[in-house]
Amino acid sequence: MTPLATVVSGPRARLFACFLRLGTQQAGPVQLHTGAGLAAKNHYEVLVLGGGSGGITMAARMKRRVGADNVAIVEPSERHFYQPIWTLVGAGAKQLSSSGRPTASVIPSGVEWIKARVTELNPDKNCIHTDNGKEISYKYLIIALGIQLDYEKIKGLPEGFEHPKIGSNYSVKTVEKTWKALQDFKEGNAIFTFPNTPVKCAGAPQKIMYLSEAYFRKTGKRSKANIIFNTSLGAIFGVKKYAAALQEIIQERNLTVNYKQNLIEVRADRQEAVFENLDKPGETQVISYEMLHVTPPMSPPDVLKTSPVADAAGWVDVDKETLQHKKYPNVFGIGDCTNLPTSKTAAAVAAQSGVLDRTISLIMKNQTPTKKYDGYTSCPLVTGYNRVILAEFDYNAQPLETFPFDQSKERLSMYLMKADLMPFLYWNVMLRGYWGGPAILRKLFHLGMS
Repeated sequence: MTPLATVVSGPRARLFACFLRLGTQQAGPVQLHTGAGLAAKNHYEVLVLGGGSGGITMAARMKRRVGADNVAIVEPSERHFYQPIWTLVGAGAKQLSSSGRPTASVIPSGVEWIKARVTELNPDKNCIHTDNGKEISYKYLIIALGIQLDYEKIKGLPEGFEHPKIGSNYSVKTVEKTWKALQDFKEGNAIFTFPNTPVKCAGAPQKIMYLSEAYFRKTGKRSKANIIFNTSLGAIFGVKKYAAALQEIIQERNLTVNYKQNLIEVRADRQEAVFENLDKPGETQVISYEMLHVTPPMSPPDVLKTSPVADAAGWVDVDKETLQHKKYPNVFGIGDCTNLPTSKTAAAVAAQSGVLDRTISLIMKNQTPTKKYDGYTSCPLVTGYNRVILAEFDYNAQPLETFPFDQSKERLSMYLMKADLMPFLYWNVMLRGYWGGPAILRKLFHLGMS
């Protein structure tokens, strides 16, 4: 694959490369977390719930604030995944093995790993309970429990995945089935869905559609494929600038988009998908498929839904600028489990982590938080095997772009960033607490232009 440096050249690229070298020097060598010599405790100054992107990142930052011995992560999973790459795994462009590492290898060295599942939060008593019967208390709590996949809310799933022709890029168990369905496609309907719930990485349901279309073209099957995107939403994308660019692609490639259509049942044995018309509740349509990619309904983790920290919809109720809980001042939230009114992406977590780090540091000093999160999030819209539209925007759905060019255009450089540079940044910089989003890059590029 062509190195990014040969695609994006010039002084700005050299400035960017300089920054990356600085980041990796700060990060230092990889250190495995073994837990050796650590005595399990039942109280921590900072307790982190969840070992995903937000949890690991914040644990690394808190380790520098209060010392490793005073930080613990509660996480049951043995493996940690970089999920944004699953879009490319489902399209055959990356191997699933490249997306995961042992959880022990990403937990900051010296930080206690409590290998358990949270079963109850009691913020009034500053403690939580786990499924192995332990009660753990804290001075400060960071909730980073992610989002829950609810395949079972679609009739016929998840058991339908036992049949061929159906996959989903949202689960480690089903992402390779997407690639198999794509390879096995002969002729007929290729259907891609978007549910009637909040989702993580809201661009992913259509990214696999564009990649599938490109694959059909490459393998000579395009003329036999009727590509359909059935979405519960009323628009292809929430930011007008990028929506306009996507509409052009949809038109050029002869893709069918049906709005306000929600997948409610999969009859995998008959290769049929049933959709409800959200504008006319109760009205359904059955469509046969040769390939089906399912984006599942999603919700807050069950443990949060009935917790005192949740809002009426079950999400962690935090201030949208500081990420501090609205009721409990020593509780904080980050990432997909929160009610922050922005897209749920790893890029958003990176930006949030820098703000939350500063918020907690000031709270610890009995000072008022000053740094404000502007809702920054990013969605690299993969439109082919070598093209990406890099969507970046804020709370107001206004573009908040990093690079000094029009990011609504499909670019090879942005594909290489998505496929190769961002995974590197994730494993080597972000998870070690040194990446707070692209704001610093924006400043560097602007300095380079002045």
